[in-house]
Amino acid sequence: MALLQVSHEDLAALRQRLRHTRWPARWPEAGWQAGADADEMRRLVGYWATGYDWRAHEAEINALPSHLTEIAGARVHYLRYDGSSGLPLLLTNGWPSSFLELTTLAGRLAAAGFTVIVPSLPGFGFSAQQPRLLSSTPVHEVWHTLMHDVLGFERYGAHGGDLGAGITSRLAQAHPEAVAGIHLMAVADPAGYDPASVTAEERAYLDEVEAWVAAEGGYEHEQQTRPVTLSYGLADSPAGLLAWILEKYRAWTDPGSRFDDDFVLTQASLYWFTGTISTSLRPYYEHGRNLAAPVTRVEVPTAVALFPHDLVHPPRSWAERLYNVTRYTRMPRGGHFAAHEEPALLADDLIAFFSEL
Repeated sequence: MALLQVSHEDLAALRQRLRHTRWPARWPEAGWQAGADADEMRRLVGYWATGYDWRAHEAEINALPSHLTEIAGARVHYLRYDGSSGLPLLLTNGWPSSFLELTTLAGRLAAAGFTVIVPSLPGFGFSAQQPRLLSSTPVHEVWHTLMHDVLGFERYGAHGGDLGAGITSRLAQAHPEAVAGIHLMAVADPAGYDPASVTAEERAYLDEVEAWVAAEGGYEHEQQTRPVTLSYGLADSPAGLLAWILEKYRAWTDPGSRFDDDFVLTQASLYWFTGTISTSLRPYYEHGRNLAAPVTRVEVPTAVALFPHDLVHPPRSWAERLYNVTRYTRMPRGGHFAAHEEPALLADDLIAFFSEL
């Protein structure tokens, strides 16, 4: 299915914008401490404008097993990888990611026999954003409709990290009769707890969260409070869009498994050509305004896989406050984008967990 056919004029316009980037004044100190490094940005923008082969990557995207459907009045895009047998699996990405991050992982799982569904989040890539903020059909219900009603799976498993972990948690909470188990790379925090019950290990985790928010959470606060103001610059400047996501690809990734230039630029190009960088911020705003249902208790079997260079690392006891944790794994390497960084490690953990279900 040729979902994306960028016109010659649109491609030329992007390259012209890149060549005419209006660069900010040099920061007194080089490096990444205050944001995206100037030298790295100039190098990548130059490559995006002159050397990066969009047409090759466009062809690769169009060759993926894509499908479209409509749920709750909005277009939903998903990839389907058919396996020979086993439990169907639903994979959900986070931000600033897309379905592209999950393709290698999905292929490995399909080779192991699982049928794998990789939907695009509403407002990401080829899935339209939902028409109203306070939607009567939240994303986890869209996912259940896709898996159960559209695709006909009576029972399935689900995996997610970042935004995808929250959606996966709500899906399992709402539909334990259909969701056989969930595999997470992040967990929800309980809404309330007795401070006297917090262990030393849990206190260290809460301190880790506080330190991360202070050092890294500026983007999240802006996206939760004023995403529309931010979106004007990101939608108008490809260099600005690239800087906004590049910083995350660097900060949240294992230094031993950095993303190559083409992958980062393909993600940026996908956001640019589909015009979805602004709508990809919407889940943060909805969460900040408490429009997303809280996770209160998940009873289905839950696996937690933590990668050392991910954002935070909840101990098993903390996860068990909300989840029925039956598998807990600390990985030897990898970061926030583990599906692309370490697909073999993640696939092996998913296969081991879901094969038992």
